[in-house]
Amino acid sequence: MNKQKRRAIFERFRAKNPHPTTELRYQSAFELLIAVILSAQSTDTGVNKATARLFPVANTPKALLELGEEKLKDYIKTIGLFNSKAANIIKTCQILLERHDGEVPASREALEALPGVGRKTANVVLNTAFDKPTIPVDTHVFRVANRTNLAKGKTPLAVEHALLKHVEGEFLPNAHHWLVLHGRYVCTARKPHCPECIIRDLCEYQHKTPAS
Repeated sequence: MNKQKRRAIFERFRAKNPHPTTELRYQSAFELLIAVILSAQSTDTGVNKATARLFPVANTPKALLELGEEKLKDYIKTIGLFNSKAANIIKTCQILLERHDGEVPASREALEALPGVGRKTANVVLNTAFDKPTIPVDTHVFRVANRTNLAKGKTPLAVEHALLKHVEGEFLPNAHHWLVLHGRYVCTARKPHCPECIIRDLCEYQHKTPAS
């Protein structure tokens, strides 16, 4: 895909949705961090239902530690892998208090040192909470980037590097959100909704679905 086509794709995304953001609900960098940890292999809707109950009770590292791992599980038990996520969250809260004065760090190295935080989670926090020009690659971003030919790669890291190389700076802050939303609602895994797609003529996917 050439530079002009890539630019046109992001211009259309921007025109349709000038200020995209995550669908996870949060009020602070810490709430975002916890929500993203919970969202691994889970839906944003499911996470939002759990955090709507949890955050009014405990939404700081200190408060979550005081709540304790077992009570935390009661709030997040509807989410997949809740046992391991609860353990990781408690450990993360301890580290935040011991090493970062209870604040969420704004560096990738420090974030990835937290239990339950991998590269994708760190990128989400850096991008969404701290306005860093990172591109977290989840299943939606990976699929859309490869299917459209926007940025090919066999691994999430390869796709991330390709996107960072090819996406122009003015689009970087929002690129991840546009691609996630496009993959979630239009370029879906089982069957892309090509007739409804605003970049259909720019996309290089060879098996576009016809209008029904």
